[in-house]
Amino acid sequence: MPSARKRSLPPWWAAESGCAASSWRAARWRNASWHSRERGSKLSSDAPLNPAPRASARQRPPRAQSAPVTSGPLNSAPLTRAQLAPAAKGGGLFLSELSVLYRRRRTWAMLVALAGIPVLIALAVRLTSRVPSGRGPAFLDRIAENGLFAAVTGLLVSIPLFLPLTVGVVAGDTIAGEAGLGTLKYLLAAPAGRVRLLLAKYVGAAVFCLSAVLAVALSGMAIGALLFPVRPVTLLSGDTVSVGEAMVRVLLIAGYITVSLLGMAAVGLFLSTLTDVPVGAMAATIVVAIVSQVLDNLPQLEWLHPWLLSHYWLGFADLLRQPPSFDNFASNAWLQLGYIAVFGALAYGRFTTKDVLS
Repeated sequence: MPSARKRSLPPWWAAESGCAASSWRAARWRNASWHSRERGSKLSSDAPLNPAPRASARQRPPRAQSAPVTSGPLNSAPLTRAQLAPAAKGGGLFLSELSVLYRRRRTWAMLVALAGIPVLIALAVRLTSRVPSGRGPAFLDRIAENGLFAAVTGLLVSIPLFLPLTVGVVAGDTIAGEAGLGTLKYLLAAPAGRVRLLLAKYVGAAVFCLSAVLAVALSGMAIGALLFPVRPVTLLSGDTVSVGEAMVRVLLIAGYITVSLLGMAAVGLFLSTLTDVPVGAMAATIVVAIVSQVLDNLPQLEWLHPWLLSHYWLGFADLLRQPPSFDNFASNAWLQLGYIAVFGALAYGRFTTKDVLS
C-alpha cells in the first residue's frame, strides 16, 4: 500500500490562510473591546462608544518642566509655583494666614469662651445680693451702679490666666502646628521664603491678641448695658466723664492689654520653632507667662520686676484718671518691644537654619 504523502498547499492558499487568521484575530479583539465597552457603559453612561485614538509621540503634550507643588496635605489638589506666587506677593500670605486662623473652630471656641467671662460676672452680680465693698475683683461692687464696669472687671479677671492661656495656644501653634500636620515644607516651597512666613505667623498671633481682648471688652459693655444702668462714670481721680468718653477709656484699656500680650506672642513664636509638637510649644508658652507672674509677686526679686514679661500687665489704672497718664503705657510698650526684638531674632535664627522634614 503506498504511503500517504502530505499534500502541499499552493502559495496563494497559504497567503489567504494567513490573512484569514489575522482577520479572525482582529475580529476577536474588536469583539472583546466591544464587550468591555458594554460593561463600562453600565457604570458610566457618558463613556464613548469608540475608543479615542492613542496620541502618537509627536502629538503628546510636552511634560511640565517642574513638578507641581502642593500647599497642604497630600490629599489636597496640587498647585504649581505659578499659582502659589500671587499668594506670596503683597499681603496675600498674611491674608491667607488670617483666613486659616479664623476658619478654625478652636479659634472661635476660645473667643466665645473669653466673651463669656464678663457675661458670667454680670449675671452673678445681677442674680445675687449687693457685693460688699472691697470683696472680689476690682470694680466688682460698682457693676450694679454702672454697667460699663462689667467690661473693666472682665478684663481684670481675664488677663492673669485666660488671655495668656488662649494667646499661648495660638502662638505655640504657629510653626509647630504646621510641622506637626506635615504642611510646613509645602509652605516653604512657595516663593515667599522663611522670613516672610515667620512674619505672617507673628502677625496672625498679634491679630488674635487684639481679637481676644476686644471679645472680652465688647461683650462686657454689651451685657453691662443690657442688665444694668449706663450713666456717666466717676473715675479713680473723682472726676466724672460722659458715657462716650468712658467707652473710649475702656477701649484704651483694651489697647493697653493687647500691647501687653505682644511680647508673649513673640515668646510663643520662638518656642514654636524649637519643636514639631505643638502641644509642647503651647504648654511652654503658658508656663513662661505663669512663672513671670509668680516672680513678679516675690519682693526678694524686686530688682528683676521691671524686666519681667508680666510686670506692667495690670498697670492700666492710670487710664481711669483725669487727665489720663500714659507713663505705664509707654513703659509697657518699650518692654514688650524689647521682648519682640529679642525673641523675634531668636526665632529668625532658629527657623532660617532649621532642617524642615515635615
